[in-house]
Amino acid sequence: MKGKVLLLSLLLSVSSFAAEKTIIRLGVQVGGTVEWELPALQEALAAKSADFELDIHRVANIEAGKAALQSGAVDIIISDWIWVSGLREKGTDFTFYPYSDMSGALVVPSTSNIRSLLDLNGKRLGIAGGELDKNWLLLQTLAKQQHNIDLDASVEKVFATPPLINEQIKQGQLDAALNYWHFATRLEAEGYRTLIDGRSILQGLGIQESVANLGYVFKQSWADQHKPAVRQFIELGKQARQTLCSVDAAWQKILPLTKVVDEKIQKHLRQNYCTGNVEQWGEAQKKAAAKVYVLLHKQSKQALTGQSAELQPGTFW
Repeated sequence: MKGKVLLLSLLLSVSSFAAEKTIIRLGVQVGGTVEWELPALQEALAAKSADFELDIHRVANIEAGKAALQSGAVDIIISDWIWVSGLREKGTDFTFYPYSDMSGALVVPSTSNIRSLLDLNGKRLGIAGGELDKNWLLLQTLAKQQHNIDLDASVEKVFATPPLINEQIKQGQLDAALNYWHFATRLEAEGYRTLIDGRSILQGLGIQESVANLGYVFKQSWADQHKPAVRQFIELGKQARQTLCSVDAAWQKILPLTKVVDEKIQKHLRQNYCTGNVEQWGEAQKKAAAKVYVLLHKQSKQALTGQSAELQPGTFW
């Protein structure tokens, strides 16, 4: 009888422990890099006695993820800190933790006579992300500072989806393409030449520190209530990315998710993906982000950032 009571007590204790685990509802964009990492992340989670369990919610695109987060349907998504600062300005408590510093590139055909921003004058430039794309705004700022030219007025702008921009430059309908990193990577692997990338744009603007572009976004109040679980999730996410970058078998496993079959493109994709891992995030990087915010605020005439002239306190967790 005593044995049965002891066994029942142990079962109840185990059940109670399992019930106490934090459920993290993760919004994952279909085809995004977080989806690539899920197999490695779930393997790491299974191998460790973690303080949380993952509940995966797949979303169609970035805007669907933002809507899911704001409605409370998910706890964490991948987004950018400019958006987070804008939300905090409106009184919300969303916050950001860095995930990747990849930021896209300006690419031209290998035979192009475009060698500098000055050579873009009168050319057809494909731009992913629209008028308020951060790379586009910062590229305009750089052109103004270095060459005193109004890039917005001097090029023929073609706004389109990233895949369409790649197709148009291949067909000769564009002279240059400012595209997201994984689409620019595809072009680079096919012999296209990078004129300038996001990091080089920042360096040209006097910002030497690496600045994260994307990160985990979640409510600060929720994270403060579940700190051990959130910290463990972030750490296991880093571990999953390291696994994909260091273990060939792990990378091979997720290749179908990248929808890339060409081995040369696969190699470039992995190399650039791993280059984007955030290695350091301290006060120097946060101050650099604040400088970037000021530049974007001015160039976008507040349209991207909102009215606040400075990055909102608490933007970074």
